[in-house]
This record gives sequence, structure tokens and C-alpha cells, in this order.
Amino acid sequence: MKQNKLFELRRPIVFAHRGASAYAPENTLSAFELAIKQGAPAIELDATLTKDQMVVVFHDSSTERICGYKGKINQMTLAEIKKLDAGSYFDPSFKGERIPTLEEVFDLVGDQLLINIELKNYLTPFDSLPQLVASLVRKWGLQTNVLISSFNPIAVWKIKKLLPETPIALLALDGNSGWLARSRIGEILKYQAIHLHYSDVDANSIAYHHAKGHLVSVYTVNEATLLRSLFERGVDGIFTDDPILAQDQLYTEEKQAKE
Repeated sequence: MKQNKLFELRRPIVFAHRGASAYAPENTLSAFELAIKQGAPAIELDATLTKDQMVVVFHDSSTERICGYKGKINQMTLAEIKKLDAGSYFDPSFKGERIPTLEEVFDLVGDQLLINIELKNYLTPFDSLPQLVASLVRKWGLQTNVLISSFNPIAVWKIKKLLPETPIALLALDGNSGWLARSRIGEILKYQAIHLHYSDVDANSIAYHHAKGHLVSVYTVNEATLLRSLFERGVDGIFTDDPILAQDQLYTEEKQAKE
């Protein structure tokens, strides 16, 4: 079988976090389309379930921050969610932007980019999100174009069983909250990648995970000096709201290394 894009892309990989979310409303088709136009090799998105068991791309459990409506995603049907405006909060020019389904993102992006899908079933860790996401990935034939991640080890374990050919990544909270995920106990999941907060990344942690065969990516970095520092340390990926800035800093770092 064809190798997954995660292992084919030039590293470090720049992941457009929730799309090009510095330039467009997060987790919308506009943000993902812009990430493609900006040359990002990968995008990151958040997958969650509606009341009628549809997979939508949305970060929060509540629609209030993005849509200005006090609703809960898992208590609303897709039809109800599709009536909400997910763009005006960012800029009036995006008025009428809708919350997309995962299938709509697959239809837009296809196999052009690596798609990091974060499973967001943190309030309902035993729900059917992993099964439904796996089914959609297979339906669209994207097993070698996606990476599945989560802070929820149950979801990571389930998706590994459902999509054995697709790499998984364990997300670790920063500081003491994430020590278990970063420890050898977390390695029981046999993940291919670990996603760490930038404050927990140093030369020793990178060397440790590389020795274990893990790719190390860092979230969420939007500052030029920190981007360059992390590139110098040898991270395998960066999650950023600003893929233009990250790629500019990466090319600067590579140019200086050759001089």
C-alpha cells in the first residue's frame, strides 16, 4: 500500500491549524481553501458529533464563541447547525460562512494535503466519533492522506483498531497535566507521532522520541523567533495559525544553515 503522506512530506511539516486561521474563520472551508493557496503541506481540523450523529468540523463544544449562539454541538442537529453564521465573528466579509461537515472538507481538500483530524469527543469519550470518522476516511479513500490525533487515549486506541494503516498521534497537554501522555505509559498506544506543547519541547525530549521512532510536532506557534528556535531543535512538525509566517521562517532557517 502507498505510504502515508505523514512520512513522505518534507520535514518539518507546517500544519495550518484549523486551516489558515490567522486569515480566515477557523475550521471553515474558506480557511482550508486559503491554506491550500498559501502552500501549506498539511492542515489540522477538529472533528465532533452532532445530535444526529453527523461529523462536523468545529473546535468548541458550544457555538457561542464562534457563532454568537448559545448552543451545544452535540445537542443540535446538522440542519440546525447549518443555519449558524461561523464567519462574521472573524470579519464581516465572511458573513454566511457555515460550519462544514468532515465530508465537505474531504470534498474540498481530497488528497492534496495531509489532513490531521483531531477527535474532539472529550466530553463523551465513549461515543461513536472514532467509528464514524473511520468510515468516512474509508469512504473517501483517504487512509494514506490523514493523521488522526486526540488528547483522548480511548479515541486514539479505537481509531488504531479501525484504521490500522493510518498513523495516529497522541496529543499531550502542557506541563504537569500532560505528564502521563508524555511518559512511557502513553507509549502503550504505540502511536507514530506525539504532539506536544512548545513549552515541553527541548533537545532531550526530541531525541528521546526520535529514538523510539516517534515524530514530534509542536502546537500552536505563531511567533517568528519561537518558530525558528523550534526548527533549529529538530521538530518534525509545527501547528500554526499562520502558515505563511511559518514557511517563511522555515526557508530562512534552511537558507542560513546552508550559508
